[in-house]
Amino acid sequence: MKKLLIHLGMGGHTAQILRMVDQLGNSFEYEYIIGNDDQTSEKKIKFPGKVHIMKNPRLMKDKSLITVFFKMFPATIDIIKILIKTKPNAIISAGPSMAIPMFWIAKIFRIKTIFIESWVRVHHKSHTGKLVYPVTDFFIVQWESMKKVYKKAIFTGRLS
Repeated sequence: MKKLLIHLGMGGHTAQILRMVDQLGNSFEYEYIIGNDDQTSEKKIKFPGKVHIMKNPRLMKDKSLITVFFKMFPATIDIIKILIKTKPNAIISAGPSMAIPMFWIAKIFRIKTIFIESWVRVHHKSHTGKLVYPVTDFFIVQWESMKKVYKKAIFTGRLS
């Protein structure tokens, strides 16, 4: 059975990804990755799987890009360890910033990546979307207008 590593990114990011997991059902083996500051996402998981914790490179209180830049290093080390341990066939994420080191390292390890741009993005790219787009195997947008913004994106409509 194929293994998916599901990135739960708190709040709306988690809700969107878990809707997709609900649609995929029991077709896959799941493992999950959440940030060390996430207190709620794990409780929302319906399909069982191991949960991995990684350092979040950007906390809500972090306003400085310099702070985020330096926090990317420990997050990158965490994701390397997790990917070596889990050996997923693919990673699915809807953001936020944890997806950046995750997708770039996954590319090095030749792990497929699927990114879902948030449904609130109707006309403009998210910061995370901009940074993972070059290395993402399947980049999904939920508004047809976003196909003009991300030329290689796949329009699926809103995840329900």
